[in-house]
Amino acid sequence: MDLRQLRYFLAVAEERHFKRAAERLHMAQPPLSQAIRQLEGELGVALFHRTTRRVDLTEAGRAYLDRVRAILAEVDQAADHARRVAAGSVGHLTLGCVGSATYSLLPTLSRHLAAELPGIDFSFRGEMLAPDQVEALRSGAIDVALLRPPAADPSLAVHTLRRDRLVVALPAEHPLAAKTRVRAADLAGLDMIMHSADRRSVMHDVVLGVLREAGIEPRIRHEVGETSTLITLVAGGLGVAVAPEPVTALALDGVVYRPLVRPAASIELAVAHRADRDEPHLARAVEVIRRLI
Repeated sequence: MDLRQLRYFLAVAEERHFKRAAERLHMAQPPLSQAIRQLEGELGVALFHRTTRRVDLTEAGRAYLDRVRAILAEVDQAADHARRVAAGSVGHLTLGCVGSATYSLLPTLSRHLAAELPGIDFSFRGEMLAPDQVEALRSGAIDVALLRPPAADPSLAVHTLRRDRLVVALPAEHPLAAKTRVRAADLAGLDMIMHSADRRSVMHDVVLGVLREAGIEPRIRHEVGETSTLITLVAGGLGVAVAPEPVTALALDGVVYRPLVRPAASIELAVAHRADRDEPHLARAVEVIRRLI
């Protein structure tokens, strides 16, 4: 027994006429009649009462028809699902996001992903430092990461999306808030709030490098793991901070942002995933991200 026989049976059962069923199936009537008899022989039951004018279903045929319709519907749905998987139209993906991109990109990006890939179920994890994202990619806890390079791991495929310039976050009443721009040299001797060195933050190393290039050894008073906490402490007047420009989307009372100059500095934003992952839906999501950012 095969699916072709089931489709033949369904056509005869619905048309109640072998000739019309054969025309519907685009085949000759004798092979159709033979196939139905073969099916009845395999089942060991008569499926039709045959007359010279029409055919009617037997009681067994009516019961068989219900199951055949359900089976063929499942087969068609399975085929459609397989085609959608192959096209990257269905699946589930978890996306991890670095702190600053969580506020500036994630709202817009999530809307675009939902609109362009409605069959893919997305979940999001924000406020992740790059090392945590790399580990989550390795373990499969997340599928795609928006992170700050470097991500020195040969098992990952990393695509640079853009560069974000650095800004200085200041308490609103701070004297430097009166400036339109802040030089690195202006930060000498100030209490600094920085991302944690213990958690191998990329931003910690970048900011430290920028300040030391300007001849400044920062006075670090607080280290944090989340960018939102970084800005919250600035709002509380506990120090100043250097962060990527997208953090300005996090508008808190008591904080102002000023471009960092002399030296002006920037940091990359990249999308990453495991290089051995080749699922179509993952590739389509990465394509959307690279096009939008």
